[in-house]
Amino acid sequence: MRFYLLERRLGRLIFLLMLWHAQAALALGPLGGGLPPGLPQMRMPGLATPMRGLQPLDAVEHVTPLARTDDLAALVAARAHSVATLLARHPDLIEVDPAGNPARRGELVVWSPAPATLERVLALGFQIRRQQQFGELGAALVTLAVPPGLDTARALQQLRSADPDGEYDFNHLYTGSASVRAAPDELALPGAAPTPPGRAVAPPAKLNLRVGLIDSGVSAEHPALRRLAIVRHGCGERVVPSAHGSAVASLMVGADGDFHGALPGARLYAADVYCGAPDGGSVAQIVDAMGWLSAQQVPVINLSLVGPANRLLEHAVALLVARGYLLTAAVGNDGPNAPPLYPASYPGVIGVTAVDANGHALPEAARGAQVMFGAPGSALLAADAERGYQRVRGTSFAAPIVAALLAARLSRADPLQAHAALQTLLGSVVNPQHRRSAEIGFGIVGLPAQSTAAAP
Repeated sequence: MRFYLLERRLGRLIFLLMLWHAQAALALGPLGGGLPPGLPQMRMPGLATPMRGLQPLDAVEHVTPLARTDDLAALVAARAHSVATLLARHPDLIEVDPAGNPARRGELVVWSPAPATLERVLALGFQIRRQQQFGELGAALVTLAVPPGLDTARALQQLRSADPDGEYDFNHLYTGSASVRAAPDELALPGAAPTPPGRAVAPPAKLNLRVGLIDSGVSAEHPALRRLAIVRHGCGERVVPSAHGSAVASLMVGADGDFHGALPGARLYAADVYCGAPDGGSVAQIVDAMGWLSAQQVPVINLSLVGPANRLLEHAVALLVARGYLLTAAVGNDGPNAPPLYPASYPGVIGVTAVDANGHALPEAARGAQVMFGAPGSALLAADAERGYQRVRGTSFAAPIVAALLAARLSRADPLQAHAALQTLLGSVVNPQHRRSAEIGFGIVGLPAQSTAAAP
């Protein structure tokens, strides 16, 4: 166990070194040997979760990570490069916490503060930037502006010292889980392409199947998406389509001729937490989206986002899980030695890794106790931000397949029904593990329906 923990700490160090190298490469410019860019990827006591009765997380068998190769190093470095790019281009909007994680500059967030607490906070020179009430969750989130001239990390220490019982944290930013285009040797023969995996489930006539998505914008014009019933949240009245959000949505519910997602035609509740802004994907935006989805009573929610542990995000996740919502999340592509990423690593969240056509975890995918299922995530055909299709790879694209399969089994948020839906999916795994593995969890879902069809 001590070797395992040491390995995790070294994984964090490796990521920080990659982030430093990427920042240096950006500063040096084209002659600095910059990395190739990738395409944008505290336990709560006493809360019952749909995971009860499953094998404990601490009983996971650790699998020795694969040796690094040049290709693997490039894949693993993609998110560090993306973070470094944001920092270099938008230093007025984004900063890093002491561990190197990106956050909105000069902002802190506090969970459900009492009026008297807010008065003391304001007396210290902080200002309220936003207040968000989540009636369904019975909670509130307040975003604070740090007093001018005060370092954000020092401001956080000041608040935690003044109010030890309060919950304060950085307004961290979360990114797509380092998804990249499929490598050339993964592509199918010319004129053919893998249909997005996941058995197509025709929605029962008397059952209104719904699934939620917290991501970047979903295209309103793409052939695989435009005929769907999409309920949107975020960005005001604007639709800001992106390649990542559109691809994830198409793998969940898309339908266009031979192309289909894992649950084609289901009603999609899509929350855009980026809106095309460089400092999008903050904790405040993600928690706001979770509150909206709970108010809409959408029982299954996919988050193909990764980032650091954050106290406020943890509270919101725990509240949803306790109420019988199923949350799927990508475990990330920071490499087999990387420390756990969030929200996939929170208790009760269904962490999903990506596997290739042979059922092997992608070499860049995270390993560990957070992995519950594997699903196809290599050389997948998915919608782009406009009208075409793209090849995608990564845990970002495996997680929505699992979400769709669960949404076919869960009509409303309820702890007992959520547990039953999860147990049913566990009974359908391919290559089930006798002992939960750090590579593919309990086994693979979605793989049997993978097939080849003419590209739309």
